[in-house]
Amino acid sequence: MQKYDVLIIGAGIAGLYAAMQLPKSKKVLVVCKDVPWECNTFYAQGGMSTALNEADIPVHVEDTMAAGAYHNDKEAVEILSRTSLETTPDIINRGMEFDRDEEGKILYTKEAAHSTERIVHAGGDATGRYMHYFMMVKNRHHLQRNTLVYDLLIKNGRCYGVKASVNYEPTTIYADDVIIASGGIGSLYELNTNSRTISADIHGICVEKGIELSDMEFMQFHPTVFVDTPYARKLLLTEALRGEGAHVVDEKGRRFLFDYDERGELASRDIVARGIFDHKRKTGENAYLDFSMFEEEWFEHRFPNITRTFSALGYHFPKDRVSISPAFHYANGGIKCDTYGCIEGFEGLYVIGEAARTGVHGANRLASNSLLEGIVFARRAVNHLLSKEKSVFQTPKFEKDYGNILHKDYDKIYKHKLRKVMWEDIGIIRTTKGLHEAKNLIYDMKNQEIGRLLELRLNTASAIVDAALARKESLGSHYMEK
Repeated sequence: MQKYDVLIIGAGIAGLYAAMQLPKSKKVLVVCKDVPWECNTFYAQGGMSTALNEADIPVHVEDTMAAGAYHNDKEAVEILSRTSLETTPDIINRGMEFDRDEEGKILYTKEAAHSTERIVHAGGDATGRYMHYFMMVKNRHHLQRNTLVYDLLIKNGRCYGVKASVNYEPTTIYADDVIIASGGIGSLYELNTNSRTISADIHGICVEKGIELSDMEFMQFHPTVFVDTPYARKLLLTEALRGEGAHVVDEKGRRFLFDYDERGELASRDIVARGIFDHKRKTGENAYLDFSMFEEEWFEHRFPNITRTFSALGYHFPKDRVSISPAFHYANGGIKCDTYGCIEGFEGLYVIGEAARTGVHGANRLASNSLLEGIVFARRAVNHLLSKEKSVFQTPKFEKDYGNILHKDYDKIYKHKLRKVMWEDIGIIRTTKGLHEAKNLIYDMKNQEIGRLLELRLNTASAIVDAALARKESLGSHYMEK
């Protein structure tokens, strides 16, 4: 029997930082679905926000609350900002190198809806990749790849571990404490910027187990994504580009976003995404990101990855402009928990990172708060876990196993259908009629011969539709057209 002190589901920034906080004396297993770098952290470009000092905390809190349409939990936002004064130095002291100027001072940048420059970055536009690599190198615990969790072992309000497919073999893994750090729900949507592994399985298990999901109507769409690629994961063009001064223009070169908000390109993400979506829908024309105001050498130094990736596609930045579309980017909602990642009514179960709904993001995430959220709440969850009295309990038997029915013949067809309906009806602009049609389609699919994993996706999709139908008025990233 495989038994651990702590099992961490997910090897993104939240999971790895939690592992960093756990002593070597603990028997810890970190699992990921594919290879460890196939996660959203790896693709995070812009940076990590951090309060600059005591005086910046209330300003950072206000920026976060304003971007979140004041639907945020203010206590959680204050914890996020205040704790960053400990966690950012902690990461730097452990050896993480953020970009610095010639005098060795850390460089800060600004993104939309931030009132000051407070975002640290690494490798120019590869912050997530650098932080992920750094935490992988620092990880002292066993990390197991090719582990797909398809059930949580829960009895009488206690979690005892998981059932998973490990290298395609059904396996039961027991643990005293399970930390969910599995990320968001990205590949439910036809157009998304997420890693291919982010498919909402764990959220779907929660629906089944009566674990509450909250704020699921607030799905964030990134405004500037290059979608003309055959791959499921579309290419993100970081918000830092607009923060540094790039323009969004129509085919004639007009900056049309000022028609939607006086801040133009620097309005919060929900407004910019809706503006681009609406403009394209009304005019039938494309929208573009224009970098022509930048010097070539500076641009290449500041955004090396974007320059390299797009030059392989035949673009010459910053001279060429590039066509853009909004795409699904981030789940503001998730598994409901308190500010220690504890899930009410369940022992031995924590949730951190994008999978969690801490209340930090409210109705719309402030740019670059997500890497920080993963770190701050990972640390708090581990502190809580380590401070508990160790309870002695008997592990019950769990008979039911779905291991042999993860996939069925027609799953792929249904999956594409689901991704299309999610994008069209539960996307950037929603209607009551569209939501009801989506709800019926999801219900019909659930009654087909489907595999376990598709069933879990459909559970999560249902939760999103139900939350969207329950909220009649537009708020933040939930926008209703009558």
